Amino acid sequence: MKHVFKKGTNATAPTLLMLHGTGGNEHDLLSIASMIDEEANVLSVRGNVLENGVPRFFKRLAMGVLDQEDLALRTKELHDYIKEASEEYGFDRENVVAVGYSNGANIAANLVMTEKNSLAGAILYHPMIPNQDAKIPELTGLPVFIGAGVNDQMVPYTESEGLKAMLLEHGAEVDMHVEPYGHQLTGSEVEASKIWYNRNFKQTN
Repeated sequence: MKHVFKKGTNATAPTLLMLHGTGGNEHDLLSIASMIDEEANVLSVRGNVLENGVPRFFKRLAMGVLDQEDLALRTKELHDYIKEASEEYGFDRENVVAVGYSNGANIAANLVMTEKNSLAGAILYHPMIPNQDAKIPELTGLPVFIGAGVNDQMVPYTESEGLKAMLLEHGAEVDMHVEPYGHQLTGSEVEASKIWYNRNFKQTN
């Protein structure tokens, strides 16, 4: 998978897996990674699917209607790639935190919901429920941050709330941050996710 890897300066920090939104690329979220943890490894991946010439992580049949067969295939592909990258770059496969926006958040959510122990945590900006019928593994203690906008026209706020409920039901520890805006990723949302990240992943002396 096309990607950028940046070696971090703190060996105990998680590796941040950055997953862009529709039409983005592997460079889009690098500044967000730096805001969250400038000391962490960063693995930023480009989606392997093109929709009208722009990258995505999986196909959709229509706006808001995901191609479940392709979603399953691409989620497994991403899961396998994280392992390959950990071997290539020498980071801890068990200490990866996904940071996804929109389409990237959806594949990260599906990774959590279908691949047991695939992530140490996840920051999901404006996700929807990727798969209503997922056989979700035990997620006890898994930290998840969800950012949502009450006026989001792309992903109804109720979708993010529904995802939170599904993850909580299987034991995840979910924090949800709500903005009075739309689908855009705001500075205050990123700041809230950084505070959440520091609380869950920064070692204190």
